[in-house]
Amino acid sequence: MSDSFDVIIIGGGSAGSSAALTCLNRGKTVGVITNPMETSSLYKAELVTNYPGVPGLTGKELTELFRRQLEESDAEIIHGRALSVMPMDEGFGVAVGTDFYMAKALIIAAGITRENLYPGEAEFLGRGVSYCATCDGMLYRGKTVALIGSSEEAKQDVEFLRGIGCNVLHFDKPAKCEITGESKATKLTYGGKEYDVDCVFIIKDTVSVQSLVPGLEYEKGGIITDKKMATNVPGVFAAGDCAGKPYQLAKAAGEGNIAALSACEYLDKN
Repeated sequence: MSDSFDVIIIGGGSAGSSAALTCLNRGKTVGVITNPMETSSLYKAELVTNYPGVPGLTGKELTELFRRQLEESDAEIIHGRALSVMPMDEGFGVAVGTDFYMAKALIIAAGITRENLYPGEAEFLGRGVSYCATCDGMLYRGKTVALIGSSEEAKQDVEFLRGIGCNVLHFDKPAKCEITGESKATKLTYGGKEYDVDCVFIIKDTVSVQSLVPGLEYEKGGIITDKKMATNVPGVFAAGDCAGKPYQLAKAAGEGNIAALSACEYLDKN
């Protein structure tokens, strides 16, 4: 498995697949970071009738077509969640679990994160709030940590943290939540009850694009882009639902193509 690419694409849906195939056609090396197909909104669609060339398919069938074409291409599929993006001298570093990948350009095609950020989540990210138990768990051996999440991954992370000696408070039901502290997170209020904690692990299917790339401009439900799908961060492009409404397949695939062409142009000039 390579750890360095010309382009990393975050998201393997219609926008991400379109972007990956176009970048490959332009001779670029491509890594695609993607969650399981079953976690996408499209996968759950009962019927898709307005995507040209493939009438009357279910969301599951269409998602499987996208994934199959991606798997049969020369793109390298990286299974997992992109946790953070770090601008570096020669491009970007992307953390996926405990792994780290480099790219000269980045395309965000992560769909939309329907979960709102908890109060204090963004403020204390990296200071007592973490999205990765396997990355940061060892820092809190013998300490009390909270883990918020109900997925299978969250349950596995609870066992991992307990296995390394953490006192784990696991919260897997919907409730009002707030993270507070001074220089770092020290308290979690969940369902009206306050807990003293050393860290709060938040396990979601995707990390909000608002906290993914430092300085990325975002408004009204989407990443701000120009007509070339370029963001305010040089070398970073966005496409699909994460770039705003309308949330339609044809729009996502088209934007993925544009973002890829723009990323290739950026790479050829830099």
